[in-house]
Amino acid sequence: MIRILSISAVIIAAGVFAYAQVQQGRPNADFAPAFETQSRAPALPSTPVSVTVFADDLENPWGIAPLGGGQFLVTERPGRMRVINADGSISAPLAGLPEIAAQGQGGLLDVAVSPRFAQDRVIYWTYSKSVRGGLVTAAGRGVLEQNGQITGATDIFVQDNPARNGRHFGSRIIPMDDGTVWITTGDRGAGDTGTLVQDPETTHGKVIRVNADGSVPSDNPFVGRAGNDLVWSSGHRNIQGAAIGPGGLWTIEHGPRGGDELNQPQAGLNYGWPIVSYGINYRGSDIGQGIARAEGFEEPVYYWDPVIAPGGMMFYDGDYADWQGDLLIASLNPGALVRLKMENGRVVGEERLLTDVGRVRDVEVLEDGSVLILTDSGRGQVLRVTPG
Repeated sequence: MIRILSISAVIIAAGVFAYAQVQQGRPNADFAPAFETQSRAPALPSTPVSVTVFADDLENPWGIAPLGGGQFLVTERPGRMRVINADGSISAPLAGLPEIAAQGQGGLLDVAVSPRFAQDRVIYWTYSKSVRGGLVTAAGRGVLEQNGQITGATDIFVQDNPARNGRHFGSRIIPMDDGTVWITTGDRGAGDTGTLVQDPETTHGKVIRVNADGSVPSDNPFVGRAGNDLVWSSGHRNIQGAAIGPGGLWTIEHGPRGGDELNQPQAGLNYGWPIVSYGINYRGSDIGQGIARAEGFEEPVYYWDPVIAPGGMMFYDGDYADWQGDLLIASLNPGALVRLKMENGRVVGEERLLTDVGRVRDVEVLEDGSVLILTDSGRGQVLRVTPG
């Protein structure tokens, strides 16, 4: 049964921007933005939304992907993948996944379906994998049979240099029409003293690009030159959001105390972590030399201080006109659905919605213009959010 949680209706004249900043607290660092609206963009008019529960009683849901026909795949971090049916009922866990190392922030993480799923039934997932020496981020693929079994599960990416902690696995995955797959990784909790993120030979803190079978695309930037052939861009801390939008791939990553970043990663470029950051260490000390920018490192399109602790994100392409082309982002802390108004590749406004639902882990825009969000808790829910 669909249950109505809340309805807020705020009547504001269309197109009128509020010039005050979004309420977000004092910044942790005293860095100035490199350009206007790189941070603390003007607050957008509040959007009236209705919120209903689509599915519930999920244990720490992490990723969601549409199967068609009103069905969705959803992952639970402890290591289960399920099907959510059009009526909100949830299947038993699907068999056929590899062994999942559910430790700390790790477990079964993102899920995505092939662009040709109706023909090939191929699905993709990311997870934390136990290997000799510790844990790594891995990405796999398999075939979702009509009987609900996953067959032919195989890894298409396994991160190098394992770490024994359970932090910063990154882990979004996006299969593309051209047969390539984007995978994001984290620095594995190395902190500001870690060197692997800036090492072009490693896959820590990188955007990874592989073919659907795990082989190397011939046009990757490091093919034929120094660096790991799978790496697209480097210098990222912990990328937990990725989406295809204007100009291609966009990512969002966790900063430390301050310094969450929205980027549009370009081939072979370096985004600075842990040499530069718009945040500070959790204990209050400087990151590296205490600088936010330096020659040779790319500026983020946008950053937050204090953080929103981003999860998944999507560009809105539904039929609610006021949101067209906007970026919707899951926030884990303080918890919300964050909307960014985008113009010519820059952020011009920000809105915080659903600030009372707890940790939001992922976002999925539906064909009818509504949005599904996952709440990350031991009794997580899938909420349907309808704007307007």
